[in-house]
Amino acid sequence: MKAIVHIGLKPGVLDPQGRAIARSLTDLGFDSVTGARQGKVIELDIKGNDAEKARQDVTDMCEKLLANTVIESYRIDIEN
Repeated sequence: MKAIVHIGLKPGVLDPQGRAIARSLTDLGFDSVTGARQGKVIELDIKGNDAEKARQDVTDMCEKLLANTVIESYRIDIEN
């Protein structure tokens, strides 16, 4: 099974990379872009078939290592 973790900055946390992306896209003529937030995606291959256990394990991984929970939030998707 696969766990996909989407990590991004919490609302209100400054995102200079996101601002640079939005500004560059506007400079390239994409005038519809009014803002951007930069994040990361981590794909994990997980042994076993218990989706709830996998979700709990990945949550523990996020809390301990993968995300800085002071400034970042995360979302976990489990695929069989």
